[in-house]
Amino acid sequence: MIELKRGITLLAFTLAGTLALSSPVTASDHARSAPAGAGPRTALGPGPGIPGTAATITEGQVKEVAPGGVITYPSVTSCLTVTVRLRDGGLVGAHASLFQVPGELRSDEILAALGQLTGGRPVIAVQVKGAVGAWHPGYFVKAIESYGEDEQPPYPAHPDPEGLADAVSRGLAVPGGLVTVEDVPDGDQIVG
Repeated sequence: MIELKRGITLLAFTLAGTLALSSPVTASDHARSAPAGAGPRTALGPGPGIPGTAATITEGQVKEVAPGGVITYPSVTSCLTVTVRLRDGGLVGAHASLFQVPGELRSDEILAALGQLTGGRPVIAVQVKGAVGAWHPGYFVKAIESYGEDEQPPYPAHPDPEGLADAVSRGLAVPGGLVTVEDVPDGDQIVG
């Protein structure tokens, strides 16, 4: 009986140590570490990739939280946030920036990374929030930084929530009826 208790205690300490050393995996971490020309890889990588119950997602990042968790998107000014609500209650979020933050994802990479982290799991809703009037739907296909000196990036003539919803729907391969778009004032967004 004592040996059984020692075995259970050892197993518990091993699992606790493993969980303490693991951190939520982000799709942007994997996007930057994938070799050039590499095929698709799962966003959770080879490790356990257990999401936490809270995440702060800054510009150009994509992260996941467990069911019942909360995502904070800080300082959303000219950005859009995209939050995927999974059937199991989990959330996967992206903070899309008009201009790339060094070392983070561009606007034309963000939906692919979000879709990779979602991993084909059942989606019940996609919420797009932020500076809707500052965004042209094409920024999800070709980032502003991708245009050459002799090219003119498209600029939105008016807010286009329908166009943004369509771009997000296509980029994530989810039905358009699941995507909502909302223009919200500048500031932090908290989604739970």
